[in-house]
Amino acid sequence: MSTEILIIDDNIDIRNLINDLIIDVGYKTRLAANYNQALNEIDKKLPDVAIIDVKLDKGDNDGLELLSHIKTKDNNIPVIIITGHANIEMAIKALKAGAFEFIEKPFNQERLINFVTRAVENSNLKKKNKEFENKLFYSYELIGNTQNIIKIKNQIKKISISESRIFINGPTGSGKELIARKIHKESSRNKGPFIILNGALLDIEKYELELFGEEKSNGSISYGALEKSTGGILLIDEISEIPLDTQSKILRILIDQKFKRINGNHDIKVNVRIICSSSKDIKKEIENGNFRDDLYHRLNVFEINVEPLKNRISDIPLLVEYFSEKVSTNYNLKKLDIDTNNNYLLNYDWPGNVRELRNLIERIAILTPDSPNKISNIIKESLKTPDIIKIFSKNTLSVPLKEARENFEKEYLTIQLKKYNNNIAKTANFIGMERSALHRKLKALGIGD
Repeated sequence: MSTEILIIDDNIDIRNLINDLIIDVGYKTRLAANYNQALNEIDKKLPDVAIIDVKLDKGDNDGLELLSHIKTKDNNIPVIIITGHANIEMAIKALKAGAFEFIEKPFNQERLINFVTRAVENSNLKKKNKEFENKLFYSYELIGNTQNIIKIKNQIKKISISESRIFINGPTGSGKELIARKIHKESSRNKGPFIILNGALLDIEKYELELFGEEKSNGSISYGALEKSTGGILLIDEISEIPLDTQSKILRILIDQKFKRINGNHDIKVNVRIICSSSKDIKKEIENGNFRDDLYHRLNVFEINVEPLKNRISDIPLLVEYFSEKVSTNYNLKKLDIDTNNNYLLNYDWPGNVRELRNLIERIAILTPDSPNKISNIIKESLKTPDIIKIFSKNTLSVPLKEARENFEKEYLTIQLKKYNNNIAKTANFIGMERSALHRKLKALGIGD
């Protein structure tokens, strides 16, 4: 696709001069002679690079308003500001607003083309980085052979082809966003955008601005997540953090399938599939009056529940192997030699879940240890997991020998069962017991009742 430059200047001679210069270099152009024309061109289609005169027909700094408008829609688009009324204050203001370069009239033609060339290179680089990040995230797979992960994979296949709203429950770092991206990738909306609105990261006063957008007094528009995700999927992450007043407006949108921007007068139709997620117990939030019951039932047409990693111990070796290969490839290193049955990995609680495990593998790759022992030491130091004997000793030193032995056996067998995904045959084989004997022992200790 050809690179396109939007030229905005109210002086026809300068506009045509810049247009001829840029066409000669080999880029396509679009032209706007005033503020309203420029706004229409920007809203019709975002350019790869924009060249904007500071002073047009609407005010002294209406070019800076257009700069702000472009940056609101896509912060990665380079904007070159030109002016015949230059001063240091104006230059600083433009650069603070996100201008790529600032050039005075009359300008040196070679200097302007140099700016444009660098701006195009910058734009292309950012596009490639964005594509790489998306491919990298989309390249991640849901790894695991526990019943929970197998069930989620089957759910994704079934619900991706529908338009139903989805509610994903799971602790922080368990893979909720990855699941939502997989649904987007396999859905009929996969050519449309995938937009994330994180309820936990927004200023309480900006929820509605981020969601609905705003029509400003100067005529410019700030688009919200609902419009940005038109034709695609909107993931509202940590939706339980959204205030009740905003929740009621979201409910009304789901019912009416339309909304108004802040300060707007016209209805905008909604064409977006909504996926929500929460790391909190949403039913408790409803009981406590923090979340609307009627909104939950509108959003929860289909529910996916992701278990914490500590409940999926048998998935840890698979995840370690998977991330070791991924990270080694990304960092252009030889494959990390990590013992997938390391006790520190298997006995740790993983409060950060899969994300914490992936970060650990990346940390090991960055430190580039040259032996398995050094890798083990990094794991031990990073996880700060007490020695398993010390864990047991806290619970056994103050009780009789028989009870201490039972406590130890119960803890030990519970961990081993988790490690082998409650597979009795594999657990019995590892600990050196007959299956029937292990069944009797588990029944005697009250494990699995």
